Amino acid sequence: MKKISNTLIHCSAALTVKPKQVKSYAFSEKLPEPGDVVYGEIQRLGQHSSLENVSGRIHMIHNGSKGLFVFGNRYAPDYFEAFVPENLTQHVDLLSRSGIIGEVRAKNALVKDPTRVKILGYAIDDEDRVLNTRNYSLVKPRAVNKKPKRAKLVLVVGTAMNSGKSMAASACCWALSSMGYNVRGSKVTGTASLQDILHMNDAGAYPYLDFTHLGHPSTYMLSEEDLLDIFNKIDLKHCNSPSNYWVVEISDGIGQRETAILLDSDDVKSRIDTLIFAAGDAFGAVGGLQVLKDRFGLEPDAISGVCSSSPLHIRELQAYTNIPVFNSAAPDLKILADILLKR
Repeated sequence: MKKISNTLIHCSAALTVKPKQVKSYAFSEKLPEPGDVVYGEIQRLGQHSSLENVSGRIHMIHNGSKGLFVFGNRYAPDYFEAFVPENLTQHVDLLSRSGIIGEVRAKNALVKDPTRVKILGYAIDDEDRVLNTRNYSLVKPRAVNKKPKRAKLVLVVGTAMNSGKSMAASACCWALSSMGYNVRGSKVTGTASLQDILHMNDAGAYPYLDFTHLGHPSTYMLSEEDLLDIFNKIDLKHCNSPSNYWVVEISDGIGQRETAILLDSDDVKSRIDTLIFAAGDAFGAVGGLQVLKDRFGLEPDAISGVCSSSPLHIRELQAYTNIPVFNSAAPDLKILADILLKR
């Protein structure tokens, strides 16, 4: 076993692991699992040229930059589909700026090949055990059962990755906090990245947290039980007051596996007070509305996302639906108050 350099980048995917818990690094015959922490070195720059640390700071990286990385799966139509490798190999792909590593199986043709990481060894604790982020959840609710009256849930879903969900969620946080309400902000699925929930915090949400705080580097391929555990534990921990609001983003599109699992669940459906649907363009919104209705029995209270910044997209959309639209890039407090407060 060897000591780890103090100059490493502690990537945000390893949020639940504290620096003092990492005592050394070593290779072992252990097969990789989601959440396993490794000490690695950037070997070749590709798509990602920076890393996000546990404070949200973005570090520029170079060949030879060292960090604590985390094995995980990733589903990102605009980037990669990737999985934890079956065996511990010397080289892996960097899947996200948050430090998730794995093996890319499919790549969007518009992005570069992934940055490569050389594995120097598993991160080991003082009892010679491999550190795994899932063993150190930061969300530990005292209650087991939910009280019937709870914080009002504003749920934000969308057509796809980069459809404007995070911007819409931040706009809702800003509007509610501006009106004097206490707002909690969460992202319950996706790939580790502090930026989205930090934007919610900038817009007035506190506390703000996501699945990473429960130890999951990503939610791709998690079981239904694990997905609902994330949702329900955050709910139990921070959403017990009916006078507060809870703004939640579900990542990716409504056709994606984990999103569909949650939208099918009574645990989630029964909690929705306001449903926001984000779309990249007008006809994506039209098709998405039909899927929401036919597949999940849901109708949104408002439409937003990338399409909402364009008057022409809004004009096209209004020919097919009378559901209100709010511009998440330049939010109007009165319009959002009418939507969120059900005026």
